[in-house]
Amino acid sequence: MLTFSRWYRAPLRAANARFALVHADGTVTRARVYALNDYPSVADAIEAYLAGEQPPGKPMQVVLAVAAPVTGDQVTLTNHPWSFSIEALRQRLGLDWLRVVNDFAANALAIPWLSARDRVQIGAGSPVAEAPIALIGPGTGLGVGALVPLAGGATPIQGEGGHVTMAPANARESAVIDLMRKRYDHVSAERVLSGAGLVNLYNALCELDRTPAALFTPTQISNSRMWDENPQTREATAMFCAMLGTVAGNLALTLGALGGVYIAGGIVPQLGSFFAQSEFRTRFEAKGRLGAYLAGIPTYVIVRPLPALLGAAALLEQ
Repeated sequence: MLTFSRWYRAPLRAANARFALVHADGTVTRARVYALNDYPSVADAIEAYLAGEQPPGKPMQVVLAVAAPVTGDQVTLTNHPWSFSIEALRQRLGLDWLRVVNDFAANALAIPWLSARDRVQIGAGSPVAEAPIALIGPGTGLGVGALVPLAGGATPIQGEGGHVTMAPANARESAVIDLMRKRYDHVSAERVLSGAGLVNLYNALCELDRTPAALFTPTQISNSRMWDENPQTREATAMFCAMLGTVAGNLALTLGALGGVYIAGGIVPQLGSFFAQSEFRTRFEAKGRLGAYLAGIPTYVIVRPLPALLGAAALLEQ
């Protein structure tokens, strides 16, 4: 199994690959992490992993969960130069079976296997059984997916919803988006709801306040120890949470996600109680006449590390 990290420093680049083995009894080995920039191709990284892991038998079935659209044989990562042919990769590795899916399809497949301790509910609401479930995750980029129940079991929806157009909800956000339009031909949700998005928000707020912007990383911006001495870092983090609520609410309405909305990715779990007390849930429900509809939909933060590996293992079981 393989997943790509979605955390980065600008410019947008995927950072790491994570590999694990699934044994015949369904147990999963501890993941090993490999920096993408250390290897010329995905095949080289996989071969390095197998050489280091030295499994007793060569794996013949592999699932790759990648941060990219998967629409045919050729796959190109959205935020990294890696590109590969699925069939050529299968042949090079000598596999019987190779399945490549979007990383948020793998995250979605993990949801039914999450325990109560793997998630934290934000706000009220109760899930409706056999209803669609939505998934959104800010990290290196903004992943979006869904899990839809079918007669033979739930199926993941692979999409690129992180690239929808970002809509501001108040005058301050409008001013930020207006500044960003001068720099980008399209201000997508990913431009604000990602690691680089936090940097974009911070830089725009500094520009609006006529305050010099420091060269902060996303981790520094979202670190509460920075907030007193640099108030734009706190406002950027708060605006990030509120905007995520806007996009998550839109996603819930679009999918009819009465089964709940799950938040994955590397950023939100690190915000802890700040996120729970932020405007996320208020903004999630702020949809006018549909406010009561959204109030009944639960929202959860996935706190289990690397849930995509759990979803990829489930796909192997299938």
